[in-house]
Amino acid sequence: MQKVILNDEQIVQPFNERARDLRIQNKPLWLLQRDLLAPYVHREVELPADAPLPDTREPCLVYQDNLYFDAPYLEAFLTEAQKRKTPSQAAFSIQDSAFREHAIALSKSYKQLDDLYLAPFWYFPKGPAPFHEARPLVIDLQSREIGYYHVPTYMATEKGDLVFQVPLRSLIAIDSWVHIFIADIVFGLFSRGARFEAEVNHNPLYKLKIMGKAVYEGKQVLSCSELVKIGKNCTIDPSAVIHGPTTIGDNVTIGAGAVIDNCIIGNNVNISQGCQLMLSVVGDGCFLPFRASLFMTTLMDNSMVAQNTCLQMCVVGRNTFIGAGSTFTDFNLIPTPIRALDGKGELRPTNREVLGGCVGHNCRLGAGMIIMPGRTIESDVVLVPSSERFIIRKHVSYEDSDHRKLANSHLHIRLYPPPGEPQTETW
Repeated sequence: MQKVILNDEQIVQPFNERARDLRIQNKPLWLLQRDLLAPYVHREVELPADAPLPDTREPCLVYQDNLYFDAPYLEAFLTEAQKRKTPSQAAFSIQDSAFREHAIALSKSYKQLDDLYLAPFWYFPKGPAPFHEARPLVIDLQSREIGYYHVPTYMATEKGDLVFQVPLRSLIAIDSWVHIFIADIVFGLFSRGARFEAEVNHNPLYKLKIMGKAVYEGKQVLSCSELVKIGKNCTIDPSAVIHGPTTIGDNVTIGAGAVIDNCIIGNNVNISQGCQLMLSVVGDGCFLPFRASLFMTTLMDNSMVAQNTCLQMCVVGRNTFIGAGSTFTDFNLIPTPIRALDGKGELRPTNREVLGGCVGHNCRLGAGMIIMPGRTIESDVVLVPSSERFIIRKHVSYEDSDHRKLANSHLHIRLYPPPGEPQTETW
C-alpha cells in the first residue's frame, strides 16, 4: 500500500511551527505517523494540500500531516475500509463523546456533513479517486468517562467531579496547542492507561502475568517491570516511586524521593530530588531540579523547569527555561469560559473547565512568574519578573519580549519567527 501525505501549511501558535514538526508522545508528529504506518505501507509521496494525487492503481492511504492517530484507530479504520472495497473517509459522529468534548473546539480541519464531521484521512482501494467519491466511515472511539480530580463534596459544584472522555482509539487534528495537550494526555497517556485496565479486566492470563512478575520482583503491582519500562544506563534512586504504565528512556537520572505516575520520560533526562510527575510527557534532554512538579503537562526536548515550579495541564516547547517558583494556574477564580488561541491566532472557547498555559520554543521565563489559565507565550520571548509584569494575564507576543529593551538583546537570537520573517535579528 502507498501513502500520500498532504502538507498542512498552517502554523500552530505560539510555537510558529507546523504541527508535523511538533512533538507528540515525545516524537515529531511526522515520525510518529511514519512509525505507526510502517507495517502497512511500502512507499510514500508528500504533496502540497492542493496538488493532484499520484496516478496509481494500488491501494492508497491519504492523510493530512497534522493528524495524530494511534495504532488501535488505524487498525480499526483500515480493517473496515478494506471490507468495503470502496473509497472511504474517516468520519466522526457528534454523538461520540470523546470527539465532541475534545476534538472539535479550536479546530479547522474537519468538514461538517449533517451530524458527521469528516477528517482529512482517506483510504482508496484501487488508487486515488476524487475526494467527493469517498463514503464516510465512522469508527467508534470506544470512549469512557475517567475522572482526574476527585473534588471533595463540600467543594464540588453542581457539575460534580471533573472528567475526561477517554477513547481507546484516537484520531485528532493538531490545529491548536490545546490539541497537543489532548493528544499527549487525554488521547495518549489516559488512553494507554484505559487500554491497560481493559486488558486486565478481560484477560485473566495477562492479570496473572503481571501479578506473578510483581511477586517475583518483590514490587507493588503498578511498579513491576511489566508496567514500568526502563531504558539503558539509567540511574534511579531506590527511594523514588514509579507507577506504570510508564516508559523511561536511556541515560535517565531520577533522584531521591521523586514520584512518577503514568508518564513518558525521554532519553538523557535528569529528574532531581523530590520532583513529582503525573500523567506527563517529558522530552529528550530535559532537566527538572529539585521539587519541580508536572501534572498532565507536555515538556518538549531540551527544556528546563527550575525548582519549586508547578505546571498543570500545560504545553512547553523545546529549548525553553522556566524559572524557579513559577506557577501555571489552571482554574479561573471567577468561572468564566477559558479561551485559547486557535490556528488563526483568534481567541475561542476551549470547552475546558480547567486548562493551563502554553510556552513556545526558545523562551526564557524569570523566577516567580504566575501565568493565568489558557495564556500563551510566543517562541523566543524573554520575560523578566517585575512589579509591572509578574502575573501574565494575556498572550505575550515576541514584540512584547523584555529582552528587546535590554542592552545585550543581540545575544538572544530569534529562532522561530512566523512565516515570512527573518530567522535572526540584528540590534
